[in-house]
Amino acid sequence: MRQIWKSFRALYFASLMMLIGSGLLSTYLALRLAADHVDSLWVGALMAANYFGLVLGGKIGHRLIARVGHIRAYATCAGIVGAAVLGHGLIDWLPAWIVLRVIVGLGMMCQYMVIESWLNEQADAKQRGVVFSGYMIASYLGLVLGQLILVMHPQLGLELLMLVALCFALCLVPVAMTRRIHPAPLHPAPMEPRFFIKRVPQSLSTVLGAGLIVGSFYGLAPLYAAQQGLTTEQVGLFMGSCIFAGLLVQWPLGWLSDRYDRALLIRCFALCLAVAALPLAILTQVPLEVLFVAGFLCSLVQFCLYPLAVAFSNDHVEGDRRVSLTAMLLVTYGVGASIGPLLAGVVMKLFGSQMLYAFFSLCALILVWRIRPKAVTNLHQVDDAPLHHVAMPDSMSSSPLVAALDPRVDEQVVQDQMQTTPPEAQTDPEQPPVDEPSPEPPTEPLDPDEHPHDLSRARP
Repeated sequence: MRQIWKSFRALYFASLMMLIGSGLLSTYLALRLAADHVDSLWVGALMAANYFGLVLGGKIGHRLIARVGHIRAYATCAGIVGAAVLGHGLIDWLPAWIVLRVIVGLGMMCQYMVIESWLNEQADAKQRGVVFSGYMIASYLGLVLGQLILVMHPQLGLELLMLVALCFALCLVPVAMTRRIHPAPLHPAPMEPRFFIKRVPQSLSTVLGAGLIVGSFYGLAPLYAAQQGLTTEQVGLFMGSCIFAGLLVQWPLGWLSDRYDRALLIRCFALCLAVAALPLAILTQVPLEVLFVAGFLCSLVQFCLYPLAVAFSNDHVEGDRRVSLTAMLLVTYGVGASIGPLLAGVVMKLFGSQMLYAFFSLCALILVWRIRPKAVTNLHQVDDAPLHHVAMPDSMSSSPLVAALDPRVDEQVVQDQMQTTPPEAQTDPEQPPVDEPSPEPPTEPLDPDEHPHDLSRARP
């Protein structure tokens, strides 16, 4: 563990700072608009724009990295994201804020792709599970710390936007100062939507539902809490405790997932979410204690749906398609997270803030109806199913390249599907040459001074 921490601490720090900034920005914008008495529809539209940018960045990021390299792409996107964050303080026109949120999401997705490809480059195959868990912890911890900043600085002034921009400036430092050259280029794997819709329809339904719920939570839960009369400090504590519940539940969830039928677990957790959200959906004014307890319980189950769906789908897809599966799941999640805040924002505007949790309850009931364990034929179940459950990072903080870190995905499959240079890249005269990766990964993570791709020995 000490060697892993020494090798990956810079990338973990970069992820931590990015997520502190991202989590703080989402809550700040929701509270800022609530203070200005702006419709919930606009708040939902801002979060939808962020997720739309994340989905779009998954397509554009590969091209940018292939053209200018990992370090330049990361530095470029960090600078653009920081400028877009500060742009919220210079412009008060809401349509412009939506464009800025798309830019922030697009740039952050490219940053995720650089960090995850670098983690994959340095991680030994036997240690990918531990490296993956460290990345997940850094992601969740960053989101929690971003909320707690509001407790220490409750004034909704421009200082918070400066702090967000500061986080994106600091996340640039460990990547810009690295003494390694670019990792091997990772190219997008084909998603094969028709194949996966036929093979794992219930998993895709669960991922779509999780996107609807979690996307709405990040965008509109701060607005809901503010309209319940909570102060800015209390909103920060509420959001921080809810996101911390998502981190806390991952390990007991893994124990359950490895021992019980995963389709049944998805249905049970969806039913629990529908019941847990009812008090907040029915009561127009909720006592503070009930709000925190019910919100914590809802988050315990809502953050279980995506990891369970990923594990369930991996049980029914062959190893050579799991990279494509991960890309398909993340895009499906992004689509749901783009639609969810808009729908929830509309119902909150028409019927009141408590409709946010009514929306959660409705989505959960649809999943209870849609997920039918008896309909699972196990016709395509892999021989070693159920595969070991892997704690997943929050889907707001990962890219399709996270498949390269998933220990359920064979390393050779990653090499074959994601590191094969496409024909157009081979004939592109503007594409700079990239050193080939070492055919045999090291037995343990190397110190930067010992890395075989040290700049002092790199080809010009």
